[in-house]
Amino acid sequence: MADTLPTIFFGHGNPMNALTTNRYTEAWRAVGQRTVRPKAILSISAHWFVPETGVTISTAPRTIHDFGGFPPELYRVQYPAPGDPELARRVQHILAPLPVALDDSWGLDHGTWSVLTHVYPDASVPIVQLSIDARRPPAFHLEVGSRLAPLREEGVLIVGSGNLVHNLRAYAWGNPLQEPYDWAARFETEARGLLETGDFGPLVSYEQLGQDARLAIPTPDHYLPLLYVLGTRQQTDAVSFPVEGSEGGSISMLAVQIG
Repeated sequence: MADTLPTIFFGHGNPMNALTTNRYTEAWRAVGQRTVRPKAILSISAHWFVPETGVTISTAPRTIHDFGGFPPELYRVQYPAPGDPELARRVQHILAPLPVALDDSWGLDHGTWSVLTHVYPDASVPIVQLSIDARRPPAFHLEVGSRLAPLREEGVLIVGSGNLVHNLRAYAWGNPLQEPYDWAARFETEARGLLETGDFGPLVSYEQLGQDARLAIPTPDHYLPLLYVLGTRQQTDAVSFPVEGSEGGSISMLAVQIG
């Protein structure tokens, strides 16, 4: 495949976005419409955060409803995209000698399907998920992304799904239109500046960025998918932000595209 595909980090936010038409879901759909159609997708979701590196190998990954307290119609959503065992084994090979488990028990969690149901509504693009090894430091995840970069030239769209700012304790429940809190806005502005200049080092060592970063990233699960995407960047790749906005004061919906 002649085209080198971009890589994209999506801020996925509330799983109800799967059922909603709003400015975020419309922007996700636009991403799918203008991106060269991939032969497969490798997704790194905040919601497969486990003490190992693994890839899904099922030919028909199940739709996982990994949340509670939502309306019944959300639990009826199915995203029947096929799997791609060949891609799973390719990922395992690329990352060797890092041990990568071939996993047939996981599927597609909502970090993946709540976004991709808008990006590729027909669910026809095969998907493999890569787990986030919760034991590893941030630099490890950037390095894994770097080693996965050749897939971009093989027709694989690498997707990270999480949120740049994700603090549910501070979320304005009942008021999703709450403007971003000062600390959330400051951290996003700082992060965007670093992304635009290609200065990824402080984003890897984010714990040294001060109190705003500590509030924006109280746990690493929703942030680390971004580092996989940043790791795939080649020297000439532009960085852009195809989706912007926030929910509840403490959730950033920013999307970051490399290439």
